Amino acid sequence: MTQDLNYLKETPSQTAGPYVHIGLAPGAAGFDVYNKELGWDIAGPNAKGERIRIEGIVIDGTGSPVKDVLIEAWQANAEGVYAHPEHSGDVEEGFRGWGRVITNFETGEWGFDTVKPGTVAGRSGTLMAPHINLWIVARGINVGLNTRLYFSDEDAANAKDPVINLVEWENRRKTLIAQRNDRDGQVVYRFDIKLQGEDETVFFDI
Repeated sequence: MTQDLNYLKETPSQTAGPYVHIGLAPGAAGFDVYNKELGWDIAGPNAKGERIRIEGIVIDGTGSPVKDVLIEAWQANAEGVYAHPEHSGDVEEGFRGWGRVITNFETGEWGFDTVKPGTVAGRSGTLMAPHINLWIVARGINVGLNTRLYFSDEDAANAKDPVINLVEWENRRKTLIAQRNDRDGQVVYRFDIKLQGEDETVFFDI
């Protein structure tokens, strides 16, 4: 007998809660649970390409830093290839292309070290500019937020990127661009994420 789907109710939504760090990044929260913390090593020591650091802060609608955020990152390697079983021979040994970080409990700052990704081929074969996919969860966010980080020194590639060009207004596109700086010989890209209000970061429904 087929059940009438009209009688099925939607499961109530729930935010990540105040213990998101303990559940998803216990080591950073001071709990010795795993022998190796999941998701901290994105590129690995054998990855080719330019070593970079990504830093930023998550800002709420009042302009205040959010201090209980977890951010996951996915990226291709310097050749534009994702770590996937179908491409196991095309990425360097130890390259995961995925990482997980949390914000500093005191300042709200977050950051991670990796290599700059290369140009990626999309499903239709269209080339996408170098980018890092980010997923943000925190207390007060019912559904994880998806966005992309592009690079300020990739103007030509960014101008042709099919995803950036989905964003109609130029000032909104700028919220997806991380700004490059050189600090003590290290390349650092700054990417602040604004959840609401003026200059709100573009989030994607995927």
